[in-house]
Amino acid sequence: MFGWFKGRRALYTDGEIDLALSPAGFLETGDGIRDGYTFDIRLAGDTKSVGYISLRLGESPQLYYLGHIGYRVHAQYRGHGYAGKAVRLLIPLMRSEGLLHPVITTDVTNTASRKTCLRAGCVLERIAPVPAEYREICAGSLYKCRYILCIAPEEENV
Repeated sequence: MFGWFKGRRALYTDGEIDLALSPAGFLETGDGIRDGYTFDIRLAGDTKSVGYISLRLGESPQLYYLGHIGYRVHAQYRGHGYAGKAVRLLIPLMRSEGLLHPVITTDVTNTASRKTCLRAGCVLERIAPVPAEYREICAGSLYKCRYILCIAPEEENV
């Protein structure tokens, strides 16, 4: 769904949260990331960011452990399901980018993020050991949970 707020365009909204392209833009490059988007997560109709969600496009060994989707909700706004809702709001964009099986990775001990993945409709593919050469980009993690979101392609009018 599309929406507007206070002169800045919210590209996606569900009436509770809005996603607007981050003024900082997409800052991640390299590691097999060919392009991407970063959105501020905002309460509907507000301009204050409560967190962010990034969509990384590309495929590489590094992205296998980083995932296509990254998110963070500021501590005082956690517990409302905003990250999972943001993931669901990005489905039209992922579909338009041809990304029908995006991956979200999280640390084994990050219970909140694991619950977010499940609430967003993801399925745990596996818990993967992170090879030593990729641990630095994974903040030192020894293992990553790989969750897959299966997105149906748009149905064509027949």
